[in-house]
Amino acid sequence: AWAPLSARFDRITDKYPRFKKTNNIKHLGTLGTGNHFIELCLDTEDRVWVMLHSGSRGVGNAIGSQFIELAKKDMRKWHINLPDQNLAYFPEGTDHFDDYVEAVGWAQDFAAANRQMMMKNVIKALRSQIAKPFDAEMEAINCHHNYVNRERHFGEDVLVTRKGAVRASKGMMGIIPGSMGAKSFIVRGLGNREAFESCSHGAGRVMSRTEAKKAVSIEEHIEDTKGVECRKDIGVLDETPKAYKPIEAVMAAQDDLVEIVHTLKQVVCVKG
Repeated sequence: AWAPLSARFDRITDKYPRFKKTNNIKHLGTLGTGNHFIELCLDTEDRVWVMLHSGSRGVGNAIGSQFIELAKKDMRKWHINLPDQNLAYFPEGTDHFDDYVEAVGWAQDFAAANRQMMMKNVIKALRSQIAKPFDAEMEAINCHHNYVNRERHFGEDVLVTRKGAVRASKGMMGIIPGSMGAKSFIVRGLGNREAFESCSHGAGRVMSRTEAKKAVSIEEHIEDTKGVECRKDIGVLDETPKAYKPIEAVMAAQDDLVEIVHTLKQVVCVKG
């Protein structure tokens, strides 16, 4: 998994040596913290699903931070006055634009390889604990969120940035996870043009991490995750179900974007 990624990464770090300091090799195949998870779920027919959520790890954050800094510098260099410096951008065709697209593409492929490696290891771990032979299907549903993609919408070729969203083009399968202790959904996209063929990635927070730690007791967390084998300590209160919107309400609000194919219920949740 690493060899082809490594060659591409070397080209990027030739221009941006700062990225060499990231722990990208050590992080390949690791879960990460925050809302990243590995879960075992049951659908309504009691079939077992393995679901995981992770990303490009620290290197993705480093790429974002570096290019945001460069975009702000370019705005000052070209005397482009913005109402807010966080609106800084790269005009298409500039060196930084092309470098950014290449780096982000690499980070997305790194994240995909990261998930594939973890999934193989999870299946291997399950086989080591379950004596009865089983088949690990079939079709894997793999979707990015927080990413950039070249697409065609409304007759134009554009770059679509999805933040907290996934692609939901007509017939495309996707994953919309709830919080630990809640339901998750396997969906099929409806290709809604007005939404740029997108849908929500998940429930979304209603409390900041700091607020959740202050507002939710460990007793409430234990009650809200009843029936789920997961961490029940204060270290995960920032990820407790009450910190997120009710996933059922989120799904109802986007019934014109996706159709539900499978409803899953977590039974095991591993947090990084």
